[in-house]
Amino acid sequence: MSTDYRLVLCTCPDRTVADHLATMAVSRQLAACVNIVPGLQAVYSWQGQIESSEECLLLIKTRQACLAALQDALVSHHPYQVPEVISLVIEDGYLPYLAWLGDATRPSASVPSPSS
Repeated sequence: MSTDYRLVLCTCPDRTVADHLATMAVSRQLAACVNIVPGLQAVYSWQGQIESSEECLLLIKTRQACLAALQDALVSHHPYQVPEVISLVIEDGYLPYLAWLGDATRPSASVPSPSS
C-alpha cells in the first residue's frame, strides 16, 4: 500500500484557534478532514519551567504532497511561538476513504499571509 497519506497532529490553545486552522486547511484543500478534539491537558517543559495548559488537538488527514504547504499555513497562522506540527504515516486504511482523502486534497505552491 502507498504511504502517500498522513495524519498530522497540531495542538491549539483554544477552540477558536482550532476552528480557524481546521477551516483554513480544508478550504485550501491542504487537508481532506480535520477532527478537533477538545479538553486536552498538556504538561510540558517551556523555557526551563514545567507548564500546564488546556488545549485542543487537531487530527489532520492529508497527503505527503500537501505537507510542506500545510505546515507553512499552520505555523504562519498559529499563535504559539513553536507550534506542534507532527506528521505520521498512514500505513493502511479503508481504500475508499483513502481515495476520497486523495481526491479532496491538492498541493499548494503558495500560502497566503496571515492577514488573508
